[in-house]
This record gives sequence, structure tokens and C-alpha cells, in this order.
Amino acid sequence: MLSVVILTKNEEKNIRKLLGSLSPADEIIVVDDNSTDKTTYIVDQLSHTGCVKAKVFTRSLHEDFAAQRNYGLEKAHGDWVLFIDADEEVSKPLMNEIIQLVNNSLLKTEGYYVLRQDYLWGRTLIGTEAGRTKLLRLIKKGKGKWVRRVHEYLIAPGNTTTLKNRLIHYPHQTLSEFLASINYYSTIHAQENQSEHKKSTLFKIMFYPLLKFINNYIILGGYQDDGQGFVVSLMMSLHSFLSWSKLWLMQ
Repeated sequence: MLSVVILTKNEEKNIRKLLGSLSPADEIIVVDDNSTDKTTYIVDQLSHTGCVKAKVFTRSLHEDFAAQRNYGLEKAHGDWVLFIDADEEVSKPLMNEIIQLVNNSLLKTEGYYVLRQDYLWGRTLIGTEAGRTKLLRLIKKGKGKWVRRVHEYLIAPGNTTTLKNRLIHYPHQTLSEFLASINYYSTIHAQENQSEHKKSTLFKIMFYPLLKFINNYIILGGYQDDGQGFVVSLMMSLHSFLSWSKLWLMQ
């Protein structure tokens, strides 16, 4: 049995397409952070018409993404749990691959990484961090746990491997959304760095963003993605600048 956990917050533009890609799943758990749009209505509508087997749980995020995902994990009943973001889409080849794996009782693997393919403003990104994203997203129930409030990651101590097919990602479809996201996540990131007893310095504020840009645009090949690659590299640099600056102010 396959369960899927999705976190949502005002995702009416994305949720219908995402749920359509997840129709083969046995159970879909939507953990909604008090959406004020039609997100939960769309989920309930698709569930009542039999298009998907989805259930909504309303829970305030409290700026802790790991806790939100772990809550969804607790609500899942499947032997396997797949974690998907609302701005992602599971391709048919990827879903078929996942279904075949979870139905194979002979497998000793307890977790699967997935390669994510970003589409930004009409272009598939091949460079920057976005072009090399590898995430642990599929685990056996009871074999993993999410940690860290933001930039959270899944820990699974058992055997893991990587799926062949890619997960499709449609992030930041407007520049204003991109900027708002950078500002929001950098605040939580600074708070988390503080809780981990990390220190900010003027050196980090001045040079870490520069190194971040060089890494994304030159070393990781963001220049291959034309304007999109430049913008992503610049935004990652801005995220670094804001995170370390906000931490410095906290200090």
C-alpha cells in the first residue's frame, strides 16, 4: 500500500494537477496550513468524485516544515510513504516505477532518493543547484524521520538507492513569488542556524553570497540556462546574504 503526504498552503493553482498525477496511490494525506483559497475544497471535491483517495488534515505550520511532514507521516497508513510538494508533479514513468517497487515484497531497500527536474519560466534547468537536486522522498513506514525546521531533510538509516525517473518541479512561477519565498525561508533558516549555535560574521555576510553565486552560475553550470540560470544563481546568493545578515542582527 502506498501513501502520499503533501503539504499545502493556498495551492489552488497546483493541487488539481498534482493530485491527478497521484491517482494510482492508495491514500493521499494532505496536511494543510490553514489555506484561505480553494485548496481544500478542490481536494475534497476530487476525493468525493472518486478521482483520488485523499483526506485533508488542517494543521498550522508554525514555521516548522519537518514537524508538518512528520505529522503527515503519522497519519499515513501505507507500508510505503511518498512525500511530494504542492508545486511538484509525479510523471507517469516515475509513478509506475514507484508502484512496481512498493509491490515487490522481496526488496530489502527501505528508502529511495528521487532526482528532481526543475522547470522555470519555460525552461528546463540543467545547471545550478536546481539542476542537481536529489531528495530522499520514498520510505518504508517507520523507517525514517524528518529533521530541521526549514531546508528539512529525511533521515532513513536503512538501505537506500535512487529511482531512475525524475520528479517534475515547477517552482516560483513569478519573480515576486521567488523574492517572497527567499525572504520567508531565509528568516527561518537564520533562526534555525541560531538554534544550531552557528555564528554570523561580516566576512560571511560579504563573501558567502559571492561564493554562492560563483558556485551556482559557474561551477554548477548555471550559465547554461541563460537568463533563468543567472536569476536562480542570483537568488541563491540573495538567500545566503539574507540568512547570514538576519542571523547577525539576531546576535
